Amino acid sequence: MDMTPEFILLAFTLILAVIQIGAAGMARTAELGAKWNAGPRDGENPPPGKLAGRLMRAQSNLFETLPLFIGAVIMAHVAGKDGGTLTFLGTHLYFFGRLIYVPLYAFGVPVVRSLVWLIATAGLLMVIAALFV
Repeated sequence: MDMTPEFILLAFTLILAVIQIGAAGMARTAELGAKWNAGPRDGENPPPGKLAGRLMRAQSNLFETLPLFIGAVIMAHVAGKDGGTLTFLGTHLYFFGRLIYVPLYAFGVPVVRSLVWLIATAGLLMVIAALFV
C-alpha cells in the first residue's frame, strides 16, 4: 500500500507529538534538574514555569484532538474517502495548524494562537465531513 498524502500528514503529526513530548519534558527538566527527572517524582512538584507550562498545555491540547484526527484519517482511508479535496486540505490544515500552534503557545502569543487552533480544528472537521460526502 502506498502512503497517501493523508497518511503522510498523519505520520508527520505523530512525529510532532513526539517532539512536543520531548520539548515539554526538556523544559520541565531544565527547571527542576536531571535528578528530578530521573527520580520517582513522588510528592508535590512545584508548578511549572512559563515555558514548561505552555509547552505542557500545548502538548495536552494536541492530545485532545489527536485521537480524533487519527481515527478520521484511518476511517477516510478504509471508506475510500481519502484523496479528495476535503481530506487532502483538511489534513494539511490540521498538521500545519498544529505545527504553527506550538511556537505561538510557547512564546505566549494571544489571539493569533487561537485563530491557528481554529484553522487546525477546521481541518479536522473537514476530514470528518469527508466521511459523509
